[in-house]
Amino acid sequence: MTTVRWRRWLAFAVIGAALTACGSPAPQPPAAAPPTPAPASAPTTSAPVTAVEGPLPRSGPVALEVPAIDVSTGPIIELGLTGDGALEVPGDAVTTGWFTGGPSPGQTGPAVLAAHVDYNHVPGTFNRLKDLKPGDEATVRRADGTTAVFTVYRVERYPKSAFPTEKVYGDTAGPELRMITCGGDFDRSTRNYEDNVVAYARLTRAYRT
Repeated sequence: MTTVRWRRWLAFAVIGAALTACGSPAPQPPAAAPPTPAPASAPTTSAPVTAVEGPLPRSGPVALEVPAIDVSTGPIIELGLTGDGALEVPGDAVTTGWFTGGPSPGQTGPAVLAAHVDYNHVPGTFNRLKDLKPGDEATVRRADGTTAVFTVYRVERYPKSAFPTEKVYGDTAGPELRMITCGGDFDRSTRNYEDNVVAYARLTRAYRT
């Protein structure tokens, strides 16, 4: 997405694309667990590795690995916006989603991946997102066969009522990643968390096997 188109999207996203529905709803029949994907970490020395210069062309993410918080997930679904301008959320605890209205991981700009902190009383993929620290890595395997590695530089928590759209979704000089989930206090009347947790990361290397 070009800078002009990205700015145009921001102008209409008045809600800030916060995750508004990221709590633990009433118990439901458990969904079947998706197949476990192959890890997105660096390949073994038996496979040839070719470094790739960023920024990368557009290509959807298919798997995510964040070793510091024991995340290894896939496949990754596509997310858009709800009717009131909030970011859609995955329908179960273990699925991660990519916001297709923004860049893909590795393109210039902030690519957005979202997952639950918990759902249906099951710990979510991003249950420990708040525990990430600067220097931790997030590895995204892409549909075109390239792997993008991002290094975390900041983790913040924001009230959903004051979600900083420009800070999270605004233009960046290079490829970046935003990992978003819910956090803070749980409001039992709405069955949702009051805050969002956002991890910020920059592309530090990319390769193809």
